Amino acid sequence: MRDQSIRPKVGVMGSANDTLPSGEKVRLAEMAKQLGASIAARDCICVTGATTGLPELVSRAVRNHKGLTIGISPAISLDEHINRYKLPADCAEVIIFTGFGLKGRNVINIRSSDIVIIFGGAMGALNEFTIAYDEGKIIGVLEGSGGIADYIREIIGFTNKATRARIFFDQAAESLLDLCLKALSAVD
Repeated sequence: MRDQSIRPKVGVMGSANDTLPSGEKVRLAEMAKQLGASIAARDCICVTGATTGLPELVSRAVRNHKGLTIGISPAISLDEHINRYKLPADCAEVIIFTGFGLKGRNVINIRSSDIVIIFGGAMGALNEFTIAYDEGKIIGVLEGSGGIADYIREIIGFTNKATRARIFFDQAAESLLDLCLKALSAVD
């Protein structure tokens, strides 16, 4: 069984600002607040790609509820994080600078997370999903959040690849997180 004294790390992978559908921003922002509040209420640590959009909104909601947030940056330094990648400097309490670029950062995101939540998303979140799927992670898919989240069932069907990943689907952030945490607590 998993050591219950270790706080679970919940990675939130999703749409950055440039991939958010304009007509859905208010609804998705509310979903982000609910997910962030749920992460903090369950004493989990929030891990993101230190980016904009939905991951940033979730991270800010976690912080507003006194939770801990970690951002994994593709940059080598704060200067590169801000000026090259155009990412916010205040997106997390702790930012880890990998210097690995976007794809390398995605691997660190997934490997640093006990649970991976797919929230909306475009190409980057798809990359993060495939890493999590291949590596057998516990994955929660926030259905109805648009982007690749709404196509994960089809993607899995197309791949026809068996892994040890455990995937949960729900339209409510709180119940999705509870399903994932229950699965995590059962891990040997």
